[in-house]
Amino acid sequence: MSLKKNKVKFNICNVHYALQTITEDGQVSFGAPVPMPGAVSLALDANGEPSNFYADGYAYYTISNNMGYDGDLELAMVPENFRTDVLKEELDNNKVLVENANVETANFALLFEFDGDVKKIRHVLYNCAASRPSIESSTNEDEIEVQTETLALTATPLANGYVKAKTGDDTEDTVYQKWYSEVYLPAAEAGKPAEPAVQSASASAKGSTSAKTASVKEG
Repeated sequence: MSLKKNKVKFNICNVHYALQTITEDGQVSFGAPVPMPGAVSLALDANGEPSNFYADGYAYYTISNNMGYDGDLELAMVPENFRTDVLKEELDNNKVLVENANVETANFALLFEFDGDVKKIRHVLYNCAASRPSIESSTNEDEIEVQTETLALTATPLANGYVKAKTGDDTEDTVYQKWYSEVYLPAAEAGKPAEPAVQSASASAKGSTSAKTASVKEG
């Protein structure tokens, strides 16, 4: 257990995205996280507030309404691989990026971290969608002003209710160190079976291999 705990946080860095895949039976998996360099800022507001059901003249029941988060991710430039993987822009035979209104964008997990005075705090948002960045720039004057690009993000709950996860003061070091190797999925609680609706791509591959091995042994 760590004796020192973060008192403050600052600076966003280490932004990654991991493509999400949903099978016909609703199984969710994630690809390997891909770096998104050049993060400038991240601002996400909670979406959904509790509402009250009134009976007998008072708030009889409070209804939870966690709809995730909405906000912006500002980058020096949106990486080309994010444009092709998530925004689904297409590279033609001349390696020119083409935007096609008939192609749907992809959902993804967003991973990132904030610096702390003791230890970095690592996050993952499981079910994100991004809109196309605006096209804008301006002429140079006395000084060159860098023109950033901003992605409007929406992070909504998965079917099983998971919205996000982040490392804490006493997160296991093995989990902390592997944060950007694969998308972290919640561990099963004591006495409760593991949640089957979401899995990482690596876990899915291991399961497939095990199934094939069992089939060979039975044969």
